[in-house]
Amino acid sequence: MKQKYQILRLILGDQLNLKHSWFLNADPAILYVMMEVKTETDYVWHHIQKACAFFAAMENFAETISNKGFETLYLHLDHPDNRQNFSDNLNELIKKYQIEEFQYQLPDEYRLDQELKGFCSGLNISSCSFNSEHFYTTRTELADFFADRKEIIMESFYRAMRIKHHVLIHHDHDPEAGKWNFDAENRKKLPKNHKPNPPLLFDNDVRQPYERLLKAGVKTIGKIEPEYLQWPVNRKQSLKLLHYFCENCLPLFGTFQDAMQTNEWALYHSRLSFSMNTKLISPVEVVNAALATWEKDKKSITLNQIEGFIRQILGWREYMRGIYWMKMPEFESLNYFNHQRKLPAWYWTGETHMNCLKQAISQSLHHAYAHHIQRLMITGNFALLAGINPDEVDFWYLGIYIDAIQWVEITNTRGMSQYADGGITGSKPYTASANYIHKMSNYCEGCKYDRNDKVGDNACPFNSLYWDFHDRHRDKLQHNHRLSMVYRLWDKMNHELKSAVLKRANYCLTNLDKL
Repeated sequence: MKQKYQILRLILGDQLNLKHSWFLNADPAILYVMMEVKTETDYVWHHIQKACAFFAAMENFAETISNKGFETLYLHLDHPDNRQNFSDNLNELIKKYQIEEFQYQLPDEYRLDQELKGFCSGLNISSCSFNSEHFYTTRTELADFFADRKEIIMESFYRAMRIKHHVLIHHDHDPEAGKWNFDAENRKKLPKNHKPNPPLLFDNDVRQPYERLLKAGVKTIGKIEPEYLQWPVNRKQSLKLLHYFCENCLPLFGTFQDAMQTNEWALYHSRLSFSMNTKLISPVEVVNAALATWEKDKKSITLNQIEGFIRQILGWREYMRGIYWMKMPEFESLNYFNHQRKLPAWYWTGETHMNCLKQAISQSLHHAYAHHIQRLMITGNFALLAGINPDEVDFWYLGIYIDAIQWVEITNTRGMSQYADGGITGSKPYTASANYIHKMSNYCEGCKYDRNDKVGDNACPFNSLYWDFHDRHRDKLQHNHRLSMVYRLWDKMNHELKSAVLKRANYCLTNLDKL
């Protein structure tokens, strides 16, 4: 390798975008640097599959661009010269290779954005940043969109994005079939004896990154077979997974996107979030592929299937990123309800008598994955009702899921799931009793607790905690028009029953680790 380069370009672990303009032409004067550092492995307890998948995808990307003629340096976690943080490693490399200019793509996480800005401010060489060329929107586009509006509402932003990018749009501004949202059609429980298509899994050998993580003493959670990592770790595999979803899952995606089923961890979900969040594939590619499949076969793929999928990507994903850049860094300390309880120990093991939580958490530990309703209405719902500190909830979600990067995790967790932002991301807390869980899953079958009971030793904890939460926070929630029915029902309940419900809730809150 040459001992002198003009430019050093840093590539972060979630910037694996082969379509980026950086990679149009190789230039021997530019050195591309990637690194595994403990500041990234240690800020939460990552799922072992997540840590291995990131390292494997990074190595694969470095090898790919190197084979295309790009000067590449990859610093492994166990390299003797690794200082285990970006700034120290970069300073050493700039000195070693007599670099004249430092360049980087804008990070998606606020902490890294601040770190790299601070690093550049201390350099005695020139530096500049580039757009990551991945998202539909810029960092500030959502803030600009809502600058003159009283309320921040995802639906209005989503419709504007549909029009701007001409997705499911007729005559410049009219929605396909005259309707913007088909969510009401996408709340079906999986019928008995219905067997979803099996998920497409890969068998990537990640024993080398696995051994590096073990050797470095990195604390991880979850389970792995390092010879058979099931997640895509390169662009080719990501495109294969996209194709599989479009051909085999999209026809029923919308209908069953909220369904939950014992022993069916993937259902009809795309599981493309890791590939998109690492930028192995782009949201534009994903949306266009789904649209092309729908255009070819509108009889098999009804409009509610394709619209429900596009809303998650062009709508929700871009919306959450916009909220993140509009509200950070204050967002990560918001705690609207002042919740302070510790996360129950069984969130790390799945060993609870509540079958819905056992299923969702055990699945997460085994696969580093749960779909949006499992996250929002099972694990998130319980944490909210139980008054868990949002810091604890963030730490868990950010570590356990393969796709969890702060810009998308914290807005969904602290915002949407825990309502700790007081209504920035959602217009009401997403709370539910056992009735909703039974409606959308088979989790209540065979559970120790009775979904129909509010009081007594066998009553489902969700039921008493649901009413206790709304009673406890009445001063902050009673004027929310979306909760008026909840408070009317609570007020109609007789005094003896209300007292018994609150007593049962108090027992549950006092004995969270035993539930």
